[in-house]
Amino acid sequence: MSTRRNPGTDIALIAAFAALIAVCALLPAINVAGPVPITLQTFAVLLSGAVLGARRGFLAVLLYVVVGAAGLPVFSGGAAGLGVLAGPTAGYLLGFPLAAGFCGLLVERLPRRTLASAPIIFAAGLLSSALFIHTLGMTGLVLRLDISYADAFDIDKVFWPGDVLKNVAMALVATAVHRAFPDLLGRPQAPVPAAAGA
Repeated sequence: MSTRRNPGTDIALIAAFAALIAVCALLPAINVAGPVPITLQTFAVLLSGAVLGARRGFLAVLLYVVVGAAGLPVFSGGAAGLGVLAGPTAGYLLGFPLAAGFCGLLVERLPRRTLASAPIIFAAGLLSSALFIHTLGMTGLVLRLDISYADAFDIDKVFWPGDVLKNVAMALVATAVHRAFPDLLGRPQAPVPAAAGA
């Protein structure tokens, strides 16, 4: 028997995670050893996919991007408007919904017992980030700054140590959420075996 989703609950979760991404984007940066500070924005993006699944995670992040493009100051540093999507960081923003959706797709396909495995969820998040956030982010840098992919990689690579740390935190939080709410993804329940006859 499958677990039916409540549309009202879905909408509330999508809105809540979009708000979480905005909060993480607006929090002060964490200064570490290196030239680029860490923000928590991508932590919340990948957590949306890992916790909500592909469809709801994608929609939560898409809602965040649309709200920011519409003019609410929810992007990093309080930026807002369509101009941000025309700037050098546009590729990263456009990669966010795809990364959340892909991470959710991977997590949805894990066996229930594996949802409690933080290393596997970490790998799903890191792969999603590499395929979409970093790849599209570098493409945006190339197109908007008129630089080579080698130069874009030099800019992007300084984000990787922080990305690894954020994915560790994301995996730990997602694992705890799935342990507390094992039916959150709304996947089919295992059939209950019939009682043996006397």
